[in-house]
Amino acid sequence: MEKERIHRLGDELFDALMTQQTLAPLTEREPDITIDDAYYISLRMVSRRVDAGERIVGKKIGVTSKAVQDMLGVFQPDFGFLTDRMEYPNGADIPIAGNLIQPRAEAEIAFILKKDLVGPNVTEADVLDATDCIIPCFEIVDSRIHNWKIRIQDTISDNASCGVFVLGDARANPADHDLPNLKIRVTKNGKPLSEGLGSAVQGNPLTAVAWLANTLGQYNIPFKAGDIILSGSLVPLEPVVAGDKLSLELEGVGTAEVNFV
Repeated sequence: MEKERIHRLGDELFDALMTQQTLAPLTEREPDITIDDAYYISLRMVSRRVDAGERIVGKKIGVTSKAVQDMLGVFQPDFGFLTDRMEYPNGADIPIAGNLIQPRAEAEIAFILKKDLVGPNVTEADVLDATDCIIPCFEIVDSRIHNWKIRIQDTISDNASCGVFVLGDARANPADHDLPNLKIRVTKNGKPLSEGLGSAVQGNPLTAVAWLANTLGQYNIPFKAGDIILSGSLVPLEPVVAGDKLSLELEGVGTAEVNFV
């Protein structure tokens, strides 16, 4: 896809984000769009956010679990960038109106890095060695594509459907935990909603993070010390509206909470 068209689509997505509008799927308008095209569209969108004053603080992998893939009809992972304006403190009141369009909540394990990681050839052992701590996390995904009618190229172009995220207060050494069997439990408005294991994300969250490091390495994008890496949802996505309250417990690690207003 020519550079001018890539920039125009990235600008459309940025404008949709700013105005809280949705767009027709890019894959309907550009049936020949490739994953590489989508990645460069997302870079254009993210560069517009940085130009507007946002700062990149990490990366995310999405659509890693079968439950999420089945829900969205997308059958391979996607990837995107996190900025400082996406982060809310634990227990925050997150406004939906004027801030999110069609939000859905995910419960995840976040990684904080203490060393740089540059793909290719990053292994699970490399990820473990480079990780300072893991943190219970809510990611609130959001799509600028109308009614979540996405294919993999749509969600990558849309910065992996990034919305906002909330990190819990607890920190844990990943070496102290059996990550594939680490359980997460989610409640919504005081009632049990869902639960899942670390193995939901490509069999092991370390595998998911290594995949992301290697995938971004193909585009000369490194993981940097201090980066926040969201490793993918362990549970099905849950639509949320104003008035909802969600909490999660990452067994043996800690909790996170978020309120929608």
